[in-house]
Amino acid sequence: MVLARHVVADRGYFAFSIIAAIEAAGAVAHVPSQRNVRMPRSVDRRIYRHRNKVERFFNKLKHFRRIATRYDKLARNYLAAVALASIRLWLKYYESIT
Repeated sequence: MVLARHVVADRGYFAFSIIAAIEAAGAVAHVPSQRNVRMPRSVDRRIYRHRNKVERFFNKLKHFRRIATRYDKLARNYLAAVALASIRLWLKYYESIT
């Protein structure tokens, strides 16, 4: 069962073993090669550009003190706090575009 068709990561995850594991699972790895590699990998820039949006979202999520400090002891409470913070961020974004 393939969970994702595309896996996007930054240069830190460029290792042949990681890329082989991703491709063995049936997904396409969009991981740019390190600068010191002789034959650089080609990466679909359109898909790789979306990685920045995800990273910016997690950065905004960490601005909530309860999430950044992992205040909750139970995983379900922590997940609920993440869900509420995500909804709050989405509503803030949605209000600004309407």
